[in-house]
Amino acid sequence: MTAARVALGDRSLYPNLQAKAYLAYAATAPVSTRVKSAVDAFLDDYARRGNVAFFEWMAERERLRRKLGQLVGAAGDDIALISSTTRGIGDVALNLAWRPAERVLLFEGEFPANVTPWQRAAELFGLELSFVPMAHAVEDEDSFLVPLTRLLERGARLVAVSAVQFQTGLRMPLAKIAALCRQHGAELCVDGIQAVGAVPLDVEALGLDYMVCGAHKWLLGMEGVGFLYARPERAKALVPRTAGWLSHEDAARFLMSGPGELRYDRPIKQSIQMLEGSSWSGVGFAALEAAIGPLLELSPDAILAHLTSYLDLLEPELVGRDFVSRRATGAAQRSGILSLRPPMGLAAADLVVELRERGVFASMPDGLLRFAPHFPNAPSEIETVLGAVDEALAKLRVR
Repeated sequence: MTAARVALGDRSLYPNLQAKAYLAYAATAPVSTRVKSAVDAFLDDYARRGNVAFFEWMAERERLRRKLGQLVGAAGDDIALISSTTRGIGDVALNLAWRPAERVLLFEGEFPANVTPWQRAAELFGLELSFVPMAHAVEDEDSFLVPLTRLLERGARLVAVSAVQFQTGLRMPLAKIAALCRQHGAELCVDGIQAVGAVPLDVEALGLDYMVCGAHKWLLGMEGVGFLYARPERAKALVPRTAGWLSHEDAARFLMSGPGELRYDRPIKQSIQMLEGSSWSGVGFAALEAAIGPLLELSPDAILAHLTSYLDLLEPELVGRDFVSRRATGAAQRSGILSLRPPMGLAAADLVVELRERGVFASMPDGLLRFAPHFPNAPSEIETVLGAVDEALAKLRVR
């Protein structure tokens, strides 16, 4: 049966969604009917056939890699399927061929998944970490590009940055950062979880060395799976410190052929798929393939334009209610996220609870109120959102 076509502003893939306006895709995406059907099909197949199903669903991974590559401008062979953003960044951090005292440049305000793995690598390999200031990043790009350049001039092995900042939704100038890295001989590792699926990204055109992304936000998948892109020459230079049994070439041959194929000397893969060391969540990958179907049908460019229009309508209404927007003013710096400081005397945590009770689901990173729609959200919801905001403000102000 052919899946029904999707459209911007159409939530028919989410008939069971409780929220009147679900605006928390930057936190966790709800499960669509396509994803649920894919999960059911996977589990039904395993229920019927057990280990026979394992080998056929392994082949599905190749198809998923190609589709993810299509989404981010990469070849499928340059994509590894992983368990999470944190694990992917950790694998890059642990498998690089470090030399003592090399410097890694991070950015202030990053989600911990893009800090902790580098801290661990610094302790293990004797590295130096330096942080680029981001206090005025939303207002002035030079406020972080200038100090980044100065740090690169002092020497750095790698720069780690998020494509979109999780607190403010600031879309980072990856092309400029990548050019600076090339100029100064540094590698660039990008956390793409707040971008891929809602913001157009072409890893090859941008010149990224690595990009890591989990599935459960803008990709509309489930927790426990994701992907990692690496330029082929970077992948070949990795040291396989976290390799497993599926990291070898022709790793499963001994399970499918005659005697004498159980060997421990098969070479480690030279692609980034070396990091696929064991049997990850097959059901999660089945869900992810189903989840990204609508993204490929609609295209990230069309999705971002839709989200921009939605947030362009919502933002001034909230500012008029004494919220302080942390959204960038330039179109190139905007993503699918609108974050705001609540009016004086009110807490984002309280607002999130009150809004949820009124059918509007938002989130609250580090004290900001964050609205993050996706393609199913329609501009007609905004009246409902504003009504819920007004009721929440009225209730909280009389406490």
